[in-house]
Amino acid sequence: MLNYIWAGLILFSLVFALVSDVRDLARDTYRNDQPLPVTLHFPRGYDPEARRVPVAVTIDAEAYRAFYGTTAAPTAAYEGVLVQTADGRQLRFARDAGVPEPLDTIRRMTSARDNDLRGIVTPLALQGDSLAATTVTFPPVRFVKMTAITEAAFSLAETAVTLALGLIGAIALWTGLLRIAETSGLVHALVRVTQPLLRPLFPEIPKGHPAMGMIVLNLTANILGLGNAATPLGIKAMEELQKLNPVKDTATNPMVMLLAMNTASVQLVPPVLLVAIMGLQINQLIFAIIIVTLCSLIVAITAAKLLGRLPAFRATDPNREN
Repeated sequence: MLNYIWAGLILFSLVFALVSDVRDLARDTYRNDQPLPVTLHFPRGYDPEARRVPVAVTIDAEAYRAFYGTTAAPTAAYEGVLVQTADGRQLRFARDAGVPEPLDTIRRMTSARDNDLRGIVTPLALQGDSLAATTVTFPPVRFVKMTAITEAAFSLAETAVTLALGLIGAIALWTGLLRIAETSGLVHALVRVTQPLLRPLFPEIPKGHPAMGMIVLNLTANILGLGNAATPLGIKAMEELQKLNPVKDTATNPMVMLLAMNTASVQLVPPVLLVAIMGLQINQLIFAIIIVTLCSLIVAITAAKLLGRLPAFRATDPNREN
């Protein structure tokens, strides 16, 4: 079911991105191949023979709003450099110049690596040695949303692989320790110790039934932060509880209680995933994790017990005649 949900969300995002990009193309949001009027100030004077000339770029606010059809506008002059070659002139804004939208999007789409806004300058209309009026034509920008989704997908895929490789060692360690505990009998000893504590929560389970052992192992794995180990144990516990269920299409009270306790995510040891991400900094969260998990566990048990006593739920209890 989750796969269908994820597929639906991805499809919806792609459709939304495509519609948004088509709308931008229809409105010509980024004014592709259209020159934007600007004024260049040369603090050291203009040298037509120099390859790189420092400039301060000023954009008229009203002209900017009219050009891009936006309420945003430049608030100050932007530092940059005028690069002059045999092929023409190129204006390069300083890195992280803080230009308004949609220039900021144009910068991200056309110069993501250098993080500077670039555009082709038409011939300069010089007004003395330190001032010139001109226009700048920025590279065309298309399919912004689709590009962003694609980049995010590849970035998250890379993060997932990196995180998975980092988790191999931690998961192998904890899984090995659990296997040693099973082989040495420590887990079974833990089952014998905790059964009296869990008996009031699962009174419908016969004494000595395998379901109780699976429940103890599932909760123990959760307490130790072994989420990967807890999942198959929880499934096995549900299978054992289903054997005691006289109505196969309705959950019994022990099933509901186990699901509620798993949803509360009772644990005293931080999850392996969190340990792999945070390292030693996880020590700052241990007490918070214990407090939160105890509160959620109390709420889960109380809710399961109280709701199980309501007439509407008792009427559907598979064990009500037993």
